Amino acid sequence: MNNQEIRQLIAEGKSALGIEFGSTRIKGVLIDYDGNVLAVGGYEWENHLIDGIWTYDLSEVETGLKECYRTLREDVEQKYSITPETYGAIGISAMMHGYIALDAQDRQIAPFQTWRNTNTTQAADTLTDLFQFNIPLRWSVAHLYQRALDKEAHVENVASVFTLAAYMHYRLTGQKVIGIGDAAGMFPIDSDRLDYNEGMVKQFDSLMEETGYSLKLRDVFPRVLAAGEYAGELTPEGAALLDETGTLKSGIMMCPPEGDAGTGMTATNSVAPRTGNLSAGTSTFAMVVLEKQLSKVYREIDMVTTPSGFPVAMSHANNGTSDLNAWVGMFREFCTLMGYEADMGTLFGKLYTHSLEGDPDCGGLLAYGYYSGENITFINEGRPLFARTPDSRFNLANFMKVHLYTSLGAVKMGMDILLKDEGVKLDRIMGHGGLFKTPGVAQRYLAAAVNTPVTVMETASEGGAWGIALLAAYLADGKKDGLLEEYLDNRVFSSLAGDAMEPDPAEVEGFECFTKHYIAGLEAEKAAIKAIDW
Repeated sequence: MNNQEIRQLIAEGKSALGIEFGSTRIKGVLIDYDGNVLAVGGYEWENHLIDGIWTYDLSEVETGLKECYRTLREDVEQKYSITPETYGAIGISAMMHGYIALDAQDRQIAPFQTWRNTNTTQAADTLTDLFQFNIPLRWSVAHLYQRALDKEAHVENVASVFTLAAYMHYRLTGQKVIGIGDAAGMFPIDSDRLDYNEGMVKQFDSLMEETGYSLKLRDVFPRVLAAGEYAGELTPEGAALLDETGTLKSGIMMCPPEGDAGTGMTATNSVAPRTGNLSAGTSTFAMVVLEKQLSKVYREIDMVTTPSGFPVAMSHANNGTSDLNAWVGMFREFCTLMGYEADMGTLFGKLYTHSLEGDPDCGGLLAYGYYSGENITFINEGRPLFARTPDSRFNLANFMKVHLYTSLGAVKMGMDILLKDEGVKLDRIMGHGGLFKTPGVAQRYLAAAVNTPVTVMETASEGGAWGIALLAAYLADGKKDGLLEEYLDNRVFSSLAGDAMEPDPAEVEGFECFTKHYIAGLEAEKAAIKAIDW
């Protein structure tokens, strides 16, 4: 389409807007109904460790929403000389899991606990034993039950518990609903009924009674919706919250709010059985859509769903690229010291590409980017750590390679359970997120880690914001094409370019060697946590 055609499309409201609250960036993407990106906006932010809790202030959530939309609106105005007044549909996505608690007057009554918090061990263990279903530390139900076990004063006043996506959707629409993929990070899902597992709901309600609280899970958790279902409309108050200029009209349809796992699956066309994807950012997680349930419960593996409700096995690592980004930042500081101003994009590209010259096993170097606890390795705190032996091949290429490898290290341990122990079949895995922005580097390392061909689309760096925009487009116009996977296959991805990379046998062997070092070195990480406590 030319600019005039796009301008007309925007004027008629035949576009879809997606906004995703990521760990370090809030991103907005405007697309047409075929998935073509028309405009983008963003806002940088970061979580804070306050009184031992990883959190964001909800006032900054609102500020970030406004700024993200402002920059997107200005991008539209600059490109097409039009200010958008309406859209076909809007979708909100965010980091999964966590705990936002409100009272009956919608007042926040406890700190927002993000997915990064691992202060729920007792609750997660108890619920896993009760349900015979893995309940990870970061799940919303674990947070709620832990607060009850700890007799926190606010629990008796809890009227609503949200994930961040469901909370922002509620602010924009007044509807207490959630997409099934995001709901699967709050409480176990029955994929046949597309709802919370009713037997487990009853078990949880009884457990809460034993702790002295009368709240019922269905009363406080949002109602579950699947992809393509109507999830309310933008209210006048929601429109004012989103667009401070007052230009945006209310009454716009909203799709179910989804978590970053669901939008990652959508953005990589990984919503059908035997497909998978890996999203790499502040956290790194791989997901495989299953043909059947796993043979037993694994504490290392989350069971969630696609936005349509198919069962998904997730290998989720709390720690992804934070430490890697910090090292690149230090190299930028060195460049400045030497009188050379290098932008971060150039540095990432140069350093990532240079890592390809490193040894397949990283030359014996070892690193852990543990800023926080790591569920897959059963470590509840984090200390970023770099180590080597005297005879390790210590050079820049290996140094960068080990930090790229280790961003996939914990995820690989979970994937090994699925692919090696459970024999899960995987026809393709697709990579997306900022880690894959430098062509042919992280893609190559992921192929080695899972010994499976890896495809990275041209849209890989757009990430989950594009994914939630696609889910909004599916509600607005895509359902006529059939199921979500049919809409994605036949309309969105049919013309998108993507390069598949086969695993190199030498690099597969090298990554296996690194993994042995990674597992053995976990004792050093545990010792660092114990010794470094200031």
